[in-house]
Amino acid sequence: LQSDDPLTHAHVVDVDELVRRAVEEVRTHAARQEIELITSEPCGGLVYGDERQLLGALRNLLTNAIAYSPSHTRIAVGTHAGEDVVEIAVKDQGIGIAANDLDRVFERFYRADQARSRATGGTGLGLAIVKHVSQNHGGECTVWSEPGVGSTFTLRLPAHEVLPREAYL
Repeated sequence: LQSDDPLTHAHVVDVDELVRRAVEEVRTHAARQEIELITSEPCGGLVYGDERQLLGALRNLLTNAIAYSPSHTRIAVGTHAGEDVVEIAVKDQGIGIAANDLDRVFERFYRADQARSRATGGTGLGLAIVKHVSQNHGGECTVWSEPGVGSTFTLRLPAHEVLPREAYL
């Protein structure tokens, strides 16, 4: 992932379709945990990049949200397309992350709660992968969290500029 240039396999990616696919891929897992997945209205956003990497990053955010959320809660995926940036936010009602751990959650193998991480499984690489994918695409991933309230991870990527037909002539 670190050496893979996302522009090697890049094309225009429809963010709404990306979200739809990621949510479908984790829907059964969420249902087993009795967690409801909800999505916002389509935003019409486009980004330029490696669809496989972007899908994997979004799936990691959703899988983490499921793993750290109690049953009978919701996970919301919201999108927003601005002039220069497209945002995908994954908001859960999970256990949250303590303020002193927020700066480290994107580090490889870092676990805020070692006891909980044994119960949920995983490698501790999911958020590091999300960070690398977002950076490889010229973007970032940020986190807001409060223990006992939940977390919101926001993936921000440069919007793909659609040029008018005349620009191609």
